Amino acid sequence: MSERLQPGDVAPAFTLPDADGNEVSLADHKGRKVIVYFYPAALTPGCTKQACDFTDNLELLTGAGYDVIGISPDQPEKLAKFREKENLKVTLLADADKKTLDAYAAFGEKKNYGKTYMGVIRSTIIVDESGKVEHALYNVRATGHVAKIIKDLGI
Repeated sequence: MSERLQPGDVAPAFTLPDADGNEVSLADHKGRKVIVYFYPAALTPGCTKQACDFTDNLELLTGAGYDVIGISPDQPEKLAKFREKENLKVTLLADADKKTLDAYAAFGEKKNYGKTYMGVIRSTIIVDESGKVEHALYNVRATGHVAKIIKDLGI
């Protein structure tokens, strides 16, 4: 597992397929701020809540200069089903080999009900216009997280 990112670090570059199989890169968003959030699995309750919260606040976030990208280890086909079922407007990217999750330290050891296992660490990294990490939030909760981001960013 990679070191956790810190404010001021250069955000690791990535190019991943979206729900339609089109490649999307962090570099495509240069000049805009980007909220990159990592979630364990599409079509699960917590991840659905989080994705819907981002979608519900997308206009506010984009109006304040932020693009939103959600990344999970799901396949593009599953992301397409997730997007259609929940009417999501955020960009969803597939990281099946978990290289981007690892580069952002969003994949690692987790504990649940006394068991330790490897999995996606729900995380949000806010990248500034020049590609540097502005905020790095790890082990975030699915519920209420978007409202906290909006409050912390002063939007």
